[in-house]
Amino acid sequence: MASLATLFAIIIISLIVVRIGAVALIMTGLSDDLARFQAQSAFTGVGFTTNESETIMADPARRKIASMLMLLGNAGLGSAIATLVITFGGGNGLQALFRMIIMIIVLGSLWKLARSSAADKFFTRVIKKYLAKWTELEVKDYAQLLEIERGYSIADVEVHDQEWLCNKKLSELHLNQEGVLVLGVQRKEGPYIGAPRGDAVLSDGDVLTCYGQASVLEELTHREPGPCGDDQHEEAMKKHRQRVEAERIQDNLR
Repeated sequence: MASLATLFAIIIISLIVVRIGAVALIMTGLSDDLARFQAQSAFTGVGFTTNESETIMADPARRKIASMLMLLGNAGLGSAIATLVITFGGGNGLQALFRMIIMIIVLGSLWKLARSSAADKFFTRVIKKYLAKWTELEVKDYAQLLEIERGYSIADVEVHDQEWLCNKKLSELHLNQEGVLVLGVQRKEGPYIGAPRGDAVLSDGDVLTCYGQASVLEELTHREPGPCGDDQHEEAMKKHRQRVEAERIQDNLR
C-alpha cells in the first residue's frame, strides 16, 4: 500500500505542478487554453513542437517556466512508472486486483476534481496570488483583461472581393461606431500593420484582427456589399449606441 500511496502522491504533485506552470504562463500574457496546453506539453514532453510553442520560446520568462516543467516532468513520469511497476509487481492476483480497484477509484476522484470549475478557480486564484508575491512575473492575462468570456472576442476578419469591406478606407467604414476596434491588418502580399491608420485601404485577401462583441464580428465576416451591407452597418451602429447607453445608465446607478 505504501507504493500505491506514493503513486497517488506523484500524480497529485504532477497535477499541481502543471497547474502552477499554466497559471505562470497565463501571467506572462498567454490565454488560458494555450497556457494549459503548453504547460501539459512541456511537462509530458509531447506535442511541444506546435507552431504555438514559438510564443513560448520567444519569451525568456516563458522559456524558464517551460524548462522547469520539462525537468520536473522527466523526474515525475519516471518515478510514476517505477512506482507503478513496484505496485503491481508483487503480491498475488487478488492483491493486485484490490490495488487496481483502489487506483481506479482514486484516479477517478482526482480526474473529477481536476475537471471541477470551482476547484480550478480556487486553485488558480491561490496560485496566482503567491506567484505574484514570490516571482517577478507580470500579471497580464489578456483574455481576462479584454473580457473575452463576457461577449467580447478577438477575431480575424478576412476581406473578400465584392464584399462590403473591400476597396474601402478604414475611416470610411466607421467600424468604431459599431464597437469594433481594428488592432491590425495583415496584408495578403505585404507586412503586418499594427494599429492601422484610417487611410489604410482594405484589399482582397487582407486579414483584419478585430476586437469587439463576438456577435458583431461574426456578422461583419458575412456582410454583403452595397445598400444591403450599409443597412447592416446602420443596424449595428444603432445596437452599439443602445448598448453604450445601457452601460452608461448602469454605471450611473452604481
